[in-house]
Amino acid sequence: MALNAELEGVLQRLRSAVPEIQGSLVASIDGLVIASNTKGDANRMAAMIATALGLGMRICDTFSAGDLSETSVTGNSGQIYVYSTGPKGVLAVYAVTGANVGLINLECRDAAKKIAAIFG
Repeated sequence: MALNAELEGVLQRLRSAVPEIQGSLVASIDGLVIASNTKGDANRMAAMIATALGLGMRICDTFSAGDLSETSVTGNSGQIYVYSTGPKGVLAVYAVTGANVGLINLECRDAAKKIAAIFG
């Protein structure tokens, strides 16, 4: 199975498992879209998510907090969760405000591990 098809499958299963997830994408650490299951400009989102990953990594380094595993951004009408998928990529999901954060983290952490394994 092609890399993109495998990643699209992970994103589709993630959205099925957590109905509050409105969109998801996998990007390279350089900000290029690898797989997307979202509305809107996936290229722009991927670039911003890669930047958020890089900033989170620098914050963790500055505070000697170890390797970044995840971070989130909360707005008035939604939340964005960013998960490291190893040295090659990043997973991001967008959910509505009030979504079950525990379920999102549980499913997304598992998906991030699957994506890391796909990247090899």
